[in-house]
Amino acid sequence: MAVEAQPKISNHAKRPLSPHLQVYKPQLTSMMSIVHRGTGVALCAGAVLIAFGLLALADGYESWTYFRAQCGTLIGKLVISAFLLALIYHWLNGLRHLGWDAGYGLDIKTTYTTGKLVAILFAVIGAALLYFGLRSTT
Repeated sequence: MAVEAQPKISNHAKRPLSPHLQVYKPQLTSMMSIVHRGTGVALCAGAVLIAFGLLALADGYESWTYFRAQCGTLIGKLVISAFLLALIYHWLNGLRHLGWDAGYGLDIKTTYTTGKLVAILFAVIGAALLYFGLRSTT
């Protein structure tokens, strides 16, 4: 009967393989990266809701009216607002990433400057969109 070899466990196995959140303090670039990924996931969820809206529209007047009524509730407005805010942030930060892909703005100073610009533009555009988009039409 053959005995299987047991793997050796070294002292290195007790350490994390990559930098851990407890080791490094959050920086603007890392936080923006995390939010960018999160907004990408939120946009995928929002795309499912858009698909439901299109299905309701295709199904007829009753389904579409029900869908629109749900969008008009407080929860519906919050979901739409969150989707639009995610879209704005993801779009602005995506433009920043396109610049990086083209080889622009890769130095630390420019990276932080463009990151702050994205945050400011997000706040301004997001606030304007929420203000004008959620105003009562009555």
